[in-house]
This record gives sequence, C-alpha cells and structure tokens, in this order.
Amino acid sequence: MAVLIGFVLFFGGIVLFLLLYGVQIFNRLVTLRNRIDNAFSQIEVQLKRRHDLIPNLVETVKGYMAHERETLEAVINARNQAVGGLSKAAADPSDPEALAMLAGAEKGLSGALGRLFALAEAYPDLKANQNMAQLTEEITTTENKISFSRQAYNDSVTEYNTYRQTFPPVLFATAFGHTHDRELLKFDDEKLAEAPKVSFS
Repeated sequence: MAVLIGFVLFFGGIVLFLLLYGVQIFNRLVTLRNRIDNAFSQIEVQLKRRHDLIPNLVETVKGYMAHERETLEAVINARNQAVGGLSKAAADPSDPEALAMLAGAEKGLSGALGRLFALAEAYPDLKANQNMAQLTEEITTTENKISFSRQAYNDSVTEYNTYRQTFPPVLFATAFGHTHDRELLKFDDEKLAEAPKVSFS
C-alpha cells in the first residue's frame, strides 16, 4: 500500500510539475505575442500620421507644380494603397500576406514621395514656402519614428519566434494556439529610414 501511495505521489508530482511548467510557457507565449501586437500598434500610429500628412503636402505643392500632375497623382495613389495595406495589416498583424502587402505599399509610397521631393528642388518659390518647410520637417520626424517603431516590432517578433522554436516550448506552442512564427516587417530600409531631404537654404 505504501508503495502504491508512493507511485501515486511520484506521478502526481510529475503531472503537477508539467502542468505548472505548461502554464509558465503559455503565459510567456501570450506575453511575447502581446508585445508584438503592441509594437505593431506603435507602427500603425506613425504610419497613420505619415498618411495624414500627405494630402496637406500635395495641396501645398499643387499650386507650384500644377503641370506635374502625374507625379501628384502617383503620390495620392501610393498613399491610398498604403492606407489600404495598413488597414488590412492592422486587422490581423499575424497575417504574412497582409504584412507583405503593407511593406510593398509603403515602399511604393516612399518612392513616390522621393520623386515629388526631387521635383520640388526645381521650384525656388516652393522651397521658400513656410508650410512646405514645416511639412517636410514633420514627415522627416515621422519617418524616424516609423524606423524606430519598426525596429522595436522586429525585435519583439524575433524574441517571440526564438522562444517559440526552443525546447521545450516548441512542444507546447501549437497546443496553445501559437502555430506559426510571426513575420518581420521589412520596409524599404534605405528610403524609409532616411526621409526625403529638401534643402530650403
């Protein structure tokens, strides 16, 4: 009888240990996933700010660059695609296709903005416009914040993926609903990290 009780206690202890360890892994996975979602929300705030600045920018340059209609339309179209990409990614940041669409749309927007700012160099009156100078400064600041937010997001994703792939969490992750790694958010680093620069001197 004592041996039976000993076995029951032994196996009961193992089950309790595995249960507590499973709870610890579950809680860690949830914590890391929530960090990713929070980090993405910070990117979302900055991208929305960027998108909101663009109509003001187009209105400012339109009077000076009326015959550059194709460039202005390209900026607006790229901005609208970026807004759509952000909306889809925000609905499910764990969707790799949505993140790829967002990254592609933001790359297109960066390219369109770069062309607009390059053309603006040929318009001295526009370069002297105070509103243009302020918008350029705001866009530059926003671009820097996007870059920092994206780095924080990718750091969170890397931490989550690394933990999820290690042993023994890999044994529990799928059972707890963490079925796949999260994707890094890869924008066009060169264009996004450095905002288009216009000299107003």
